[in-house]
Amino acid sequence: MKAKKIAAVMLAATMTLSLAACGGSSSSDSKSADGASDSGKVYKIGICQQLEHEALDQATKGFEDACEEKFGKDNVTFDLQNGQGEQANCATIANNFVADNVDLIMANATTALQCSAAATSDIPILGTSITDYATALDISDWTGATGMNISGTSDLAPIDKQEEMLIELVPDAKTVGILYCSAEPNSAYQANLFAEALKKDGITCKEYTAADSNEIQSVVTSAVAECDALYIPTDNTMAANTEIINNICLPAKIPVIAGEQGICSGCGIATLSISYYDIGYKAGEMAYDILVNGADITTMEIETAPNVTKMYNPTICEELGITVPDEYEAIEE
Repeated sequence: MKAKKIAAVMLAATMTLSLAACGGSSSSDSKSADGASDSGKVYKIGICQQLEHEALDQATKGFEDACEEKFGKDNVTFDLQNGQGEQANCATIANNFVADNVDLIMANATTALQCSAAATSDIPILGTSITDYATALDISDWTGATGMNISGTSDLAPIDKQEEMLIELVPDAKTVGILYCSAEPNSAYQANLFAEALKKDGITCKEYTAADSNEIQSVVTSAVAECDALYIPTDNTMAANTEIINNICLPAKIPVIAGEQGICSGCGIATLSISYYDIGYKAGEMAYDILVNGADITTMEIETAPNVTKMYNPTICEELGITVPDEYEAIEE
């Protein structure tokens, strides 16, 4: 099975920006009783994080913690690079990792994964914070594994359960706006699922998309004027701009159901949240299986979060007069 490369990603992958790369020593690959290297082998792992926000930061931390625990702190080094939300930056980071001959690339978020896939078909790539790998990699005959040098973990929470939360907390909502960045294909994937769930319940939905952060204010302003509530999926652009969203939605008394905890903390009333730390940690365990235990990445199925939790934002709920059932956990400030 082979994923088709998106033309824009391939173009971006050829751009040359100057970024520092991380070195590491390498020798033979003997293992101790617990599987960790005892021969002086130091595994070099390049981490391309698409941009900085709480969810992605937690996924990276989970990945690094798992690797240090499994490999041993002295047996693994990380070169953590941040793409600042720019595809060209992610492409250059991935190309530099290939030139540096890292042992594995961890791609945190969709654009980072796409650029890493365009950069190499040989070095193992583990994604995390990816909603749907078939969408991200343009794989039509999905089987659960990519069949490529790519595997990883997904941040997809049950969309139908998120829609049920909206109905539970905002029962009078007649029109729901779905807000996401049009440049993020995994956000569109979630938006379609949420729209289908709303339609089954006879609720009108409208999509509001921003191409980048510069368009968010005008798009959200339009949405709050036309809708009774909003839904924001696990969208990196929106996650990095929750203050802008909240400054518009809260005065307008428009509640927001969020796709993950970080967005909910900034502008939402509730979320059915996964732990980004946990999916990052799982990806770290997968890295150990690949590099030390010799697992075949082409057949490794995508892993999902083991648990989901109903959470709410006490401050915004109080401001909007929304009473939350007892089974919801408060997000700590």
